[in-house]
Amino acid sequence: MSNQIQPAGNITPVSEEKQIKEDETLSNPAKKDYKEGRDFFDKGDYNQAATCLHNALIGFEKQEDNAGVANASDRLGDVCLAKNEFQMAIDNFLRAFEICKKEEDSFSLLALNKKIAAAYKKMGQLDKALEILFDIIEHYRLMRNPKGTVEILEVIAEVYLENGDKEKAADTYRTISSIHSNFQHARLAEDYEARAGIVDKL
Repeated sequence: MSNQIQPAGNITPVSEEKQIKEDETLSNPAKKDYKEGRDFFDKGDYNQAATCLHNALIGFEKQEDNAGVANASDRLGDVCLAKNEFQMAIDNFLRAFEICKKEEDSFSLLALNKKIAAAYKKMGQLDKALEILFDIIEHYRLMRNPKGTVEILEVIAEVYLENGDKEKAADTYRTISSIHSNFQHARLAEDYEARAGIVDKL
């Protein structure tokens, strides 16, 4: 990478850079549909969002733009989740997942796994949700990420409770308590130990 400073005349003002990006989006119908789909989603208009994102997906497929296909599929999955169309959400997330897997994009894979697990949980397919959640735990363990581990363990405890596995739920809360204890988070450790005790009495 060059360390040379650009001549002042070559530097594009921020406002112009933004305009160039907007022009590029407008000249690409798939990108335009994708942007509009995201905007409709943010406004809570899920039917319009689905239409725009579906059109974007077709456009990206024609352009053989794998990143575009993955992004549109991911956003379509979000729309389906919002509409409680859980199986369709999973199908879209899995399509994005396969592309990200080929690209070895571990961060996107992690985010997609969380969404897929959430969809399975809402569908009541708790065993499938747990399988994915344990994969995520393993990822966080390898990355030495205790914060992420605790967050997913909380979800796992909720799934166990939904499944009627009170003993496993209590054990999971005690695992969270011990992690907090290892990091001298005394109050949080006590809170999760107390949660385990409440579950024991259910």
